[in-house]
Amino acid sequence: MNANLIAPTPSAYAYPLLIKQLLVNSLSLYGDQEITYRGEMRYSFREFRQRIGRLASALSALGARHGTTVAVMDWDSHRYLESYFGIPMMGATLFTVNVRLSPQQILYTLNDSEAEIVLVHADFVPMLEQIKDGLKGVRHIVVMADGQPEPETALPLAGEYENLLGQASPEFEFRDFDEQTKAATFYTTGTTGDPKGVSYSHRDIVLHALVAATSLCAQKDGQRLHREDVYMPITPMFHVLAWGLPYVAVMLGLKTVLPGRYVPELLLKLRQSEQVTFSHCVPTILQMLLQAAPQDGAPDLSGWKMIIGGSALSPVLCEAALARGLDVFAGYGMSETGPIVSLAQLPPGFKAADPREEVRMRCSPGRPVPLVDFRIVDEEMRDMPRDSKSQGEIVLRAPFLTQSYFKKPEASEELWAAGYLHTQDIAVMTPGGFVQIVDRIKDVIKTGGEWVSSIEVESLIAEVPGVQECAVIGVPDAKWGERPMAFVVCKPGMELEPSAICERLLGHVESKRISKFAVPDTDRIAFISEIPKTSVGKINKKALRGQPLTSDESSAGLRKDSARVGEVLRSVNYKPE
Repeated sequence: MNANLIAPTPSAYAYPLLIKQLLVNSLSLYGDQEITYRGEMRYSFREFRQRIGRLASALSALGARHGTTVAVMDWDSHRYLESYFGIPMMGATLFTVNVRLSPQQILYTLNDSEAEIVLVHADFVPMLEQIKDGLKGVRHIVVMADGQPEPETALPLAGEYENLLGQASPEFEFRDFDEQTKAATFYTTGTTGDPKGVSYSHRDIVLHALVAATSLCAQKDGQRLHREDVYMPITPMFHVLAWGLPYVAVMLGLKTVLPGRYVPELLLKLRQSEQVTFSHCVPTILQMLLQAAPQDGAPDLSGWKMIIGGSALSPVLCEAALARGLDVFAGYGMSETGPIVSLAQLPPGFKAADPREEVRMRCSPGRPVPLVDFRIVDEEMRDMPRDSKSQGEIVLRAPFLTQSYFKKPEASEELWAAGYLHTQDIAVMTPGGFVQIVDRIKDVIKTGGEWVSSIEVESLIAEVPGVQECAVIGVPDAKWGERPMAFVVCKPGMELEPSAICERLLGHVESKRISKFAVPDTDRIAFISEIPKTSVGKINKKALRGQPLTSDESSAGLRKDSARVGEVLRSVNYKPE
């Protein structure tokens, strides 16, 4: 026996890092704190704990046991928050179903996850009806009527959520078990093949919550979280556990506002009526909020702190948000990382001589959060200099990263090659530790013998007056190998010519910010009405390249401009691989 190991006395309690421990302090000190659903339903943290107990009792009566997978298909509601805690706390696995996938993709994920019980909102019952004959392991379906009459359906319903909770005991005993027990699972939408299952243990979730809270609460001013904040998630609760931040909010005892389905006008109303001060969302949602908010300053958006992730926060969108008083800043991570591994919080004492420098810092992935071994390496896994220009791949180690993909050993080994999680993001790092994403490995454009960052070109095009959004891809070219091609969405009521985009970019060539090879030819600048997005709001560059889409992408309406995109790509003789 190693003499250096601590030998606990027989009566000592070995404190496991279980999700239930996140409730200990908040229930003790903030039991009267409020949780509200759309401002229509309200209850305290103490009542929240009772409802968690009732949920576990109801699921137990349906046969849920340690290791049972319980799937949830819902909007962002109090029911989802109860599931975040009650399901894993009883030793079962919470499966957050991406309701934006096609029915066939949902069928695949339900079968692959081995789900036995499904909690489904009435809005998604028709989707389940389409696939019920293909469900392999689902034994019980519980409908969430959301205050409406129970839907008429051929599905074998085990009951309605509120009715089952009303009949169940709140005194469920949440026992201890191994902290490495799988607590939650979900599926990445992926770019090729079927979605991949990503899972997190109780230990992963607790450590991520502690690390995220440490980083967010450490800031003195701005880009921070504190116990007087009012929290409202605007990232779907099916997506990477809403970035893990609902766990942080409950752990800290924050008033929590669940908005249901995202409607910009309702979100703005809740912001005002519930005095929301902290949220997180993808750039698309932020753009929607700014467009929906009147320019006369009502409702007042000042003081609303908001983490932006999922896709790059453009300087133009950042400036627009700052002008309305929002304290926006980027976060970085991926489905496999918990997800938060860095945050764009301004460093202590920061004062920018040029306002554009502050905007660039807020739009960057920021600096690594505690406990994250964040490296930028070359192909030989050698660290690149922190000189703001030496590029390499981001690789990571942290105590809360997913350890493998479900049932996919080869993909898991590729993810963890050489003992580091490989992000496939190309980046540089400043001497002060700020990270700047250059591009995804698959999205870097090689033209004229030079590497061009599609992200940088997108950012510069977004600065052109009249541009609302853009995406840049590489298309084959007989002379140069590849050339950049830009898809541009104009602001409402605005019209632009390709020459205006080129002239603006050529100005950046003269200032040596970009290479001349980064400027698309005028016939490779296409104006479309909408940039196709994935189910979680990221730009779908595979759709733009004209590559075959998976069923979730095609049926989710991600190619609304498919005819226009196809026409433009054919005009440049582009043939997808």
